[in-house]
Amino acid sequence: MVSFKELNEQNHKIAERTKIILYMIQDRTICDTDVTCDLFFDLMGMVKSHMDIEERELYKGMLTHRDNNVKQTAENFLSGSAEIKRVYKQYMKRWCHNKQLRIKNHSIFVQETEELFGLFQIRMIDEVERFYPVVRTVYGEKMAA
Repeated sequence: MVSFKELNEQNHKIAERTKIILYMIQDRTICDTDVTCDLFFDLMGMVKSHMDIEERELYKGMLTHRDNNVKQTAENFLSGSAEIKRVYKQYMKRWCHNKQLRIKNHSIFVQETEELFGLFQIRMIDEVERFYPVVRTVYGEKMAA
């Protein structure tokens, strides 16, 4: 089972990369360079992997838990994951083709990237402050390592 340490490290890396990429894409001349694209697609893979791990390892025990507050928290976060995945998929379809960024309108790309990364940041804060404390009540020591 994934540990809280691993989940927090993933969140830290995601937060770090979002800040770096947001800084890099402000300059149109480096926006779709190989370096930026590599960092960008690495980040997007990390986000997807993080959400997949949570879904695979955390939600089942929470959705079947006898405490309705635990179930409700899991349902809310699962619903949030679905919405982030929907927005993520639309974003990727619009801006990414064959592992390359295709930017026709730089200002719109920056705006939509800021919005998507903002969703990621809000989600990470909510996980730490609201989701993981409830997860601890369900899994406790199993996730300590």
